[in-house]
Amino acid sequence: MSQNGATVDATTGSSASNWNVPNALTTLRILMVPFFGWALLVDDGGSAGWRWVAYGLFAVAMITDKVDGDLARKHDLVTNFGKIADPIADKALTGMAFVGLSIVGELWWAVTIVVLVREWGITLMRFWLIREGVVLPAGRGGKLKTLVQTLALGLLIMPLKMLDGGWDLVGDIGWWVGVVAMGAAVLLTVGTGLDYVRDTVRARREQQPA
Repeated sequence: MSQNGATVDATTGSSASNWNVPNALTTLRILMVPFFGWALLVDDGGSAGWRWVAYGLFAVAMITDKVDGDLARKHDLVTNFGKIADPIADKALTGMAFVGLSIVGELWWAVTIVVLVREWGITLMRFWLIREGVVLPAGRGGKLKTLVQTLALGLLIMPLKMLDGGWDLVGDIGWWVGVVAMGAAVLLTVGTGLDYVRDTVRARREQQPA
């Protein structure tokens, strides 16, 4: 059941082969995670060049996330592999970003822990619901959370505080925008997580026989 009250049966869907472009893009995102993490952590995050490389990998991965979802829905290529692998790829990438930023001192560990507990907890709950035959689609709040979270992570991954040559002010402003966006992302992450738990309880009650 979604946040607007619609229940979706997880047993229905297309019979598309797992060998398709959306699934290939999802697999590519998973393979990019260790390279992204390595680039972010070079010299303990002190290498501006590698930080830009890390940002490039992060941006490409997030773009492919949008592309593979659109392709799967448009061409009826939704598969069980995609339903499982896509959220894993997303959480692995953003999880590496949160952990990496905390390791290099750009983000408080408390923020990383709260976000990761929510994200992986909801992902495990989603998989459990799929086994029960129910899919809870992402609501508007969840999509906004992902957008703000992506913006905040991207700004903090970029070596904005290392800019010089007249760009230092721009870098400082961009970094603070990233900090504010991260605060908003944390609030949205916790709020949408509570909404998802509420919808899960409601969906389970509706499945019980009268």
